[in-house]
Amino acid sequence: MRTGNNNQNNIICAENLVKNFSDFEAVRGVSFAVKAGECFGLLGPNGAGKTSIVKMVYGFSPVSKGSLLVFGKDVMKEARRIKARLGVVPQEDNLDPELSVWDNLMVYAGYFRINRQEAEQRADEVIEFMELRDKAKMAVNSLSGGLKRRLTLGRALLNQPEILILDEPTTGLDPYARHMMWQRLRRLKESGTTMLLTTHYLEEASQLCDRLVILYKGRILEEGSPEVLVDQYVGKEALELEVGSYYTNQLLEGIGELAKGHQRIGDLLVVFTSDGERLVRTISGRAAASGIPINNRRLRPSNLEDVFLKLTGATLRESENESKGW
Repeated sequence: MRTGNNNQNNIICAENLVKNFSDFEAVRGVSFAVKAGECFGLLGPNGAGKTSIVKMVYGFSPVSKGSLLVFGKDVMKEARRIKARLGVVPQEDNLDPELSVWDNLMVYAGYFRINRQEAEQRADEVIEFMELRDKAKMAVNSLSGGLKRRLTLGRALLNQPEILILDEPTTGLDPYARHMMWQRLRRLKESGTTMLLTTHYLEEASQLCDRLVILYKGRILEEGSPEVLVDQYVGKEALELEVGSYYTNQLLEGIGELAKGHQRIGDLLVVFTSDGERLVRTISGRAAASGIPINNRRLRPSNLEDVFLKLTGATLRESENESKGW
């Protein structure tokens, strides 16, 4: 087990979770636990199994094998009671395009049998929180993609959920709209809302997640906070060198602990380190002494993409190109 699933503070507990689609295994025995009040991330490329996992959590898709408890209840036995305490922002918007922003909220409130007066109050609060006041009477089909996503998030808050499930909440948004969503999500986290977030955006995971698991082809590769994972696997910095692959060993031989590993991406050699300036001096000196041509070099802060690259040998984008979209 990667986490202590018997901890009473855990609000979601998955053990050896499996999801099969005919003869394809989309989720292959994953185990994790989400603590109350944290934002827990499922990070990985499209096809890694993220959406399959969250659909099992909110009862949309049955568990094939393993155990999945939410609020200490088995999702296969008490799905209705669990759903009443969840808010879900699906990957695809499923708003009613013909209804206004206000009417979308009121109709949704009816699914939870919220009385009219309470529903109006909550809808008003959501519109204020999501900054949709001047759009309240507009039909959804006239809204931009960013406004639709804000409405979808706001709608998920109507039943005052204890857990907010966010499946790729900012996919397709422009940078401004994405940052607007992040601001709202940070405010919700500060208010104590537990979040389960799926994303393939590295900055999103770093901005929002207290802890995360890195998923690849239906399995968990690693788990921890973004900061700890970066420090553990790749150090503080990454040195990118545009240099022929046949020079790799000559440049790195004998460097020892100065390099925390390396990977090649086509003509690019990426060397991970906790002492970037020293690594630059060492490799530059070695290249100059040996006449090794380095066409370009860049020292930058390391990130979760580097962790994924080191764990899988591929970037997130390369992995998505190989995916089947599960």
